[in-house]
Amino acid sequence: QVHLEESGGASVPAGGSLTLSCVSSNNRYCIGWFRRAPGKERERVAAIDTSYRAGYADSVRGRFNVTRDKAKNTVYLQMNSLKPEDTAIYYCAAAQWSWLTLAESDYNYWGQGTQVTVSS
Repeated sequence: QVHLEESGGASVPAGGSLTLSCVSSNNRYCIGWFRRAPGKERERVAAIDTSYRAGYADSVRGRFNVTRDKAKNTVYLQMNSLKPEDTAIYYCAAAQWSWLTLAESDYNYWGQGTQVTVSS
């Protein structure tokens, strides 16, 4: 069992920046970020494995950066140049294994989510 807790969601203007945090009870797994926008399916955003390899969805590559601090059991999602279409509930999740994956089906444990709202 892995417990995850997100924080850092807020309302920001377009073009702004925000950093989300995900504290995990276990450092042994790849941690991913996903989001669900109003009226849409949940989609992948980024992930980082236990070797610090990172992957990104095309929609956020170059704007978002995922990092990991194992000493704090925390994964961060730095979001820059935010757009209104980034508005969503952001979830972090722990994968079944330690290596990098962005496939939602590979994730077993999920946090409760944190709301990010980007105003135009």
